[in-house]
Amino acid sequence: MALDLEKIYIDLHRHPELSFQEHRTASIVAGYLQELGFEVYTGVGQTGVVGVLAQGPGPVVMLRADMDGLPVAEETGLPYASIATAHDTAGKEVPVMHACGHDMHMTALLGACEQLAATIDEWSGTLIAVFQPAEEGGGGAQVMIDEGLYDIVPAPDVVLGQHVSPIPAGTFALHPGVTMASSDSIDITLFGVGGHGARPETTVDPVMMAASLAIRLQQIVSREIGINEQAVVTIGQIHAGTKNNIIPDRATLGVSVRAFNASVRTRVIGAIERIANAEAEAAGAPRPPEILYRSSYPLTVNNVEASERTVRALAQEFGEQQVSDYGAASGSEDVGVLADSVGAPLVYWFFGGADPKDFVGAVFSQSVPTDMPSNHSPFYAPVIQPTITAGVTALVVAAREWLGQ
Repeated sequence: MALDLEKIYIDLHRHPELSFQEHRTASIVAGYLQELGFEVYTGVGQTGVVGVLAQGPGPVVMLRADMDGLPVAEETGLPYASIATAHDTAGKEVPVMHACGHDMHMTALLGACEQLAATIDEWSGTLIAVFQPAEEGGGGAQVMIDEGLYDIVPAPDVVLGQHVSPIPAGTFALHPGVTMASSDSIDITLFGVGGHGARPETTVDPVMMAASLAIRLQQIVSREIGINEQAVVTIGQIHAGTKNNIIPDRATLGVSVRAFNASVRTRVIGAIERIANAEAEAAGAPRPPEILYRSSYPLTVNNVEASERTVRALAQEFGEQQVSDYGAASGSEDVGVLADSVGAPLVYWFFGGADPKDFVGAVFSQSVPTDMPSNHSPFYAPVIQPTITAGVTALVVAAREWLGQ
């Protein structure tokens, strides 16, 4: 029986799960892979699933999709919108949504596995389907490797993957070289001396330190990074205090850093540490700040030759006008870890999930309409078709380009 991919997608969308909590999702994926004749391994990287389909000698091709949702309350208004909740790592109950399209990634990979399994007499080699947990800040790719992924499956000759994005459904974007930024998530806790809000002279105010630091950190890119270099420093959280008339004894900032160059990344992080320590010293803080690195993703780098080969295959299937190069994206991914750890080439592209009619008369920024919901938005959801069909076909075409004939 053929897989009902639209039904699968809607089910996955309705039931998202947070990083390393993808138990229901993993069970569904593993079940379908078993039906398709794959040798299936579960619990790889806590909740990861790996399917292997071997057809004689030939190249080893890895296809990867991520599985986790985000702590976002869905506001799409779709009849299949998620109303799921879960407890995050701090034990707090949060809403959960597939706001980044991982449900579409899994659906497309399942569809590709179905087509490749149905045409197994037309290719030779080994197909590895990786359903990875915890892409959203959990380092799931590295956890899968640490828990023995490459003890279970052979090292791939190429790692292929894709990410849905708000470009027209049926179109693709692939950039050779550095294709996604590195990412570092940093928590900075500033320590002061608390006291009464009416007597600030008896305190060392960490709120003032945090406010000053927030402004100073925004000057790193404008004053320490060259015009031909790129970086982003974002402060996404500031937490301090419990009451309006109490000066607290500490304040915490949550900082995100993106860069397209390893040297720039090192300089930005060095500047953050230098400025944070200087602000604390200037304020007379009783102790230096605590700087905690929550997560770190390397650059995502597409192999140039492998990318060119894959672009030719996609263009032949969909038409040259449907395959573009929009340059590097400022988002981050850990798919490259699966390739870099065994020295395999990576090819990672974006496939459209937006209704093409929404692009008529739109105002664009970096090839995306500025008023269109994008990944991580509570309003983001790809159109079901032709997104699923295009995503499936792209993975099949790319895999067949590398598998033996």
